[in-house]
Amino acid sequence: MDSYIIGRSLLVLGELIAMMGASILVFSRLPLVGRFPGDTSFQRDGFFFFPIVTCVLLSLLLTIAVNVIIRLLR
Repeated sequence: MDSYIIGRSLLVLGELIAMMGASILVFSRLPLVGRFPGDTSFQRDGFFFFPIVTCVLLSLLLTIAVNVIIRLLR
């Protein structure tokens, strides 16, 4: 029973990592992602970029999508 749970957990984790990688590839090609007002970038010795507004918008969209899916499955 324990090996079943571990194996299933690893499969789910692998699927999540694959979906994250695919979303990075897709979203990097969209013209507005990372260019909203409020997306910060600092350029000094290294380069730091944090798209906070993009993260907030993506979080809202995903929350709405998950809630709609959950309501449809009930």
